Amino acid sequence: MSIVLNIVDVDRIIEMAWEDRTPFEAIKNQFGLSESMVIRLMRAEMKRSSFNMWRERVQERNTKHVAKKCDDVHRFKSSRQRVICNNKVSKR
Repeated sequence: MSIVLNIVDVDRIIEMAWEDRTPFEAIKNQFGLSESMVIRLMRAEMKRSSFNMWRERVQERNTKHVAKKCDDVHRFKSSRQRVICNNKVSKR
């Protein structure tokens, strides 16, 4: 399966991959990239030292994998926040 990404999408995927609380499943849902595809993208787009640092961080984080998250952790969600679709908050 070949996925064509523009530069804006690649930048956003890298940003999401660096975020501690954004799981790989969110990237898969939004861009169609599996965890292994994200790893390949990060390896191709980053300096080796930066990639190694990222991989080390990701492997230690339970929050990057939905299946490993604790169910007892609840995050605050503002009542003014609506449904988030494609990384954009819908307008009121």
